[in-house]
Amino acid sequence: KQLSADSVLQLKLFSALSADLLSTNRSSVFSGHHGQLSLTAVFLDEYRDRLFLGGKDVIYSLLLGPTTSESKEIYWPPLPGNREDCIQTGKEPQMECANFVRLLQPYNRTHVLACGTGAFQPMCAFINVGHRGEHVFTMDPTNVENGRGKVPHDPSLPFASTFNGGELYTGLTADFLGRDSVIFRSMGGRSTMRTETDQKLLHDPKFIAAHLIPDNDDRDNDKVYFFFTEKATEAGDREGAIHTRVGRVCANDVGGQRVLVNKWSTFIKARLVCSVPGPHGIDTHFNQLGEMHANLLHLHTHLPPLINVFQGFAVCVYRMADIREAFNGPFAHKEGPDYQWGVYEGRVPYPRPGVCPSKITNQPGREFGSTKDFPDSVLQFARNHPLMWRPVYPALRQPVLVKANIPYKLKQIVVDRVEAEDGQYDVMFIGTDVGTVLKVIALHSGNSLETEEVTLEELQIFKVPTPITSMDISVKRQALYVGSPAGVAQVKLHRCETYGNACAECCLARDPYCAWDGSLCARYLPNSKRRFRRQDIRHGNPMLQCMDQKLSEELDVTEHRMAYATENNSTFLECVPRSPQATLTWLVQRDDRKDEVKLDDRMMSTDQGLLIRHVVRQDEGLYICRSREHGFTQTLARLTLEVLQGETVDELMARDNPGLAWMPCNAYSRASTSSQSRTWFKDIMQLIGPSKLPHVEEYCERMWCNDKLRRKHKSMLEKYRQAQESARKARSKSSVERNRMPRDLRAREE
Repeated sequence: KQLSADSVLQLKLFSALSADLLSTNRSSVFSGHHGQLSLTAVFLDEYRDRLFLGGKDVIYSLLLGPTTSESKEIYWPPLPGNREDCIQTGKEPQMECANFVRLLQPYNRTHVLACGTGAFQPMCAFINVGHRGEHVFTMDPTNVENGRGKVPHDPSLPFASTFNGGELYTGLTADFLGRDSVIFRSMGGRSTMRTETDQKLLHDPKFIAAHLIPDNDDRDNDKVYFFFTEKATEAGDREGAIHTRVGRVCANDVGGQRVLVNKWSTFIKARLVCSVPGPHGIDTHFNQLGEMHANLLHLHTHLPPLINVFQGFAVCVYRMADIREAFNGPFAHKEGPDYQWGVYEGRVPYPRPGVCPSKITNQPGREFGSTKDFPDSVLQFARNHPLMWRPVYPALRQPVLVKANIPYKLKQIVVDRVEAEDGQYDVMFIGTDVGTVLKVIALHSGNSLETEEVTLEELQIFKVPTPITSMDISVKRQALYVGSPAGVAQVKLHRCETYGNACAECCLARDPYCAWDGSLCARYLPNSKRRFRRQDIRHGNPMLQCMDQKLSEELDVTEHRMAYATENNSTFLECVPRSPQATLTWLVQRDDRKDEVKLDDRMMSTDQGLLIRHVVRQDEGLYICRSREHGFTQTLARLTLEVLQGETVDELMARDNPGLAWMPCNAYSRASTSSQSRTWFKDIMQLIGPSKLPHVEEYCERMWCNDKLRRKHKSMLEKYRQAQESARKARSKSSVERNRMPRDLRAREE
């Protein structure tokens, strides 16, 4: 039956995006033992080679392996009576009144800390996960601790935490109503610490990430950094404006003696600016566009550490040196509610508010063993001046990646630093709200501030559109673990073999993971002893890298396929470029003459091929699909399109089988079992031509049949042939026996 052009396009796009992952062993998906994981927490344990998952009333442990994953489950519902109490307060039974596991953190060599919402009564427990090499996974459900201050009561509220030295640092809303926004330190041997309830400190924040980042070799100087958004209080901002912040506290902060008792005495914060410079000094800011996600890059000690912060539709890179410089700069100051914000120009007490008690702050006669030894003037100043005056700008003063006018939102980011032949590259994996992951690198050309965005791949991870909620990279497994409400998928970081079988194609891919090794496109290993490795990430110039590889020959090797269409219907000629940066051009050849296909409302070029929305008889011909990138052109597909007469096909289908849909896989099997279908099928084959039947079968199987249907079809054809052969032998045997009969008996039988 005739499909609309949009329907055909949607079918082809979905097929092109989702069919490759499982068929190429690129991805495997875990959705829980009952198919409803409701994922809310992920902890990737590279040391034990395990993946821990938290969901609704359940925790999973997956033993990661090269091919399969063994999984174990712990059922962990709320404590008795808590679910009923939650329902009585008016909460939604299924979406709120359960134990949503929000926190999974390593506690020691044998245990993992797990915390859940507990039907709006947070609770925590320790899971015995055994030693390395074991797959132990047990928990005593009766040995449960109060989880308040460790995870929010509400499963929908964001929070951030990090575990260090037996102590848990958490930024969250710590009350039932979700109004008490604090930074907590709990567990460990020291007293619990929290921020004061003061909007100057935290004004309706949404915490995104938390990391302990050392400043130097002095462990007393360690600080915990929190990344969050909050409502702005600075001058010149409209009411309700949102600013992105980075705040920090000293890990050894124990509060004051008389002021800020059990309250943070070292908390300070600065603004993170992520904007695109515009004309006349007007910047386009991304602060108000939604969630921000932060990912810490653990780099080598001799490299400047970077913080990658993703916000809205932009990716900004911040240097830790710039963040520290902002915290070492002047404080912001405001005399009163009617005054403008300005730089504080008065005397700053010693030791400087925000610094940690360490060797740096100690002077002869003025030694500070802890923050309890800080003068009250220091604590009062820290309470009244938490905001720094200078904001933190991204490296090169602009984003490395900007996404605008796209039909999805960017939700998550992780970054892998990859060693390539010509240097190091940060490969960004960006998750969206429709279940796709973008694999992107940003390249700088010389001393220019402009960056070139290279999208290496765009993968549809899940079969249905679902927001990506978590992503983790396993360097050991060279895998990306992508979480969503639909489950967790393990995706390979690279798939070099898909970049073709030629040096030029491998070079044009510009994937830092891959290089041409003389025979195929394979994983690039910096310490490999093989010298023949061709790779050019920055320029993608195959002429320079592959000049001895016969470029003109290798780029035009492609198979010739058949395609069929019916007059007045739609059809789609598939041609997918191997590189997202390539542009497609279509040529059509008729009578030894090649012309470029003229694109209009009837003939539309897409990223996956050519859509002909209304087929006419004159569309027959040889269609050649070519891609062009960096001055190199290659032929990707040759398709001979044959157009069937629309009236003839309609008459055959209406006469022989009214209402029969054009489903070739089923048509083959029905043709061998139904005389009515056999007539219809036979007439269609005569219309196409018996000599082209093998091409038709190949075309139909490739376009419509999956592996299961193909095996079924093959089995049915084999049974049909066997039945035909048995019938032929039976007829032959019967004929021989009849010839042996006496003439009068044979005549009587006839």
